[in-house]
Amino acid sequence: MGKNYVDIENEHGETLRYRKHVNGRGLVAHGSKVHPDARVEVGAYVEPGAQVAAGATVARGAWIESDALIGPGAYIDANAHVGPKAAIGARAHIGVRTRVGAGARVAKDSKIGDDEAIPPGGTVVTDARGALHLAA
Repeated sequence: MGKNYVDIENEHGETLRYRKHVNGRGLVAHGSKVHPDARVEVGAYVEPGAQVAAGATVARGAWIESDALIGPGAYIDANAHVGPKAAIGARAHIGVRTRVGAGARVAKDSKIGDDEAIPPGGTVVTDARGALHLAA
């Protein structure tokens, strides 16, 4: 049986160890917390300090940076990028190739389209009519 981890050197010359997640075989860094019922697909990365809750999916090629929080049932689509310390609410959907900036917040049940960009520190909220918009 092959080894269940991979060592990767980062841009600072530090070697980080990633284990293959039991559900999907994506790479999860030592020091992150990914629920066993979450799915991290092959080619996806979860960095140290990040947390991925039960029922969430991190699709192929997606990258969850350090200290980001992914809520229960959230879906991070293929090649999306969630910046450091960003928070994605429960059942939110982040589209293909979408970029969520550092420290940004996305409300629960939000549906963010493909190829979108949420700026660092930005907040996506739902108004009284259920429409999504970037908070001022």
